[in-house]
Amino acid sequence: EQSMGRVIEMFLKEEQKERPMTHDLMINMFRVFGVSVERAVITDLKSTTYYARLVLKQENSLGQNIADIDARPSDCLALAVAQKRPIFVSRDLFEQVDDMSEVLRQFNKGNPSDDDTDDED
Repeated sequence: EQSMGRVIEMFLKEEQKERPMTHDLMINMFRVFGVSVERAVITDLKSTTYYARLVLKQENSLGQNIADIDARPSDCLALAVAQKRPIFVSRDLFEQVDDMSEVLRQFNKGNPSDDDTDDED
């Protein structure tokens, strides 16, 4: 079994997989039933466990349905990345955790991605 970090990386890099993985299966099932990922929201931190919600939209001839479901953050991230959908963090959670922006910037300077261009932040 692949680690979730690797699964997310594969979706980010749009790597071809030999066989569909669990998240690929879910996306294929979504497609068959006219469901798309609208967004992922990382909502809470309790003790050392993060919580998240996956917002799905189904459209058909009868109209539109929105579903907001509880899911593991890693699954939310994988599905949102695979469908190129936004990922949000709730304001309450954002205010609870340390700002790691500078650490991430330093990390990215040492590990540029394949398609990095000049930083114009």
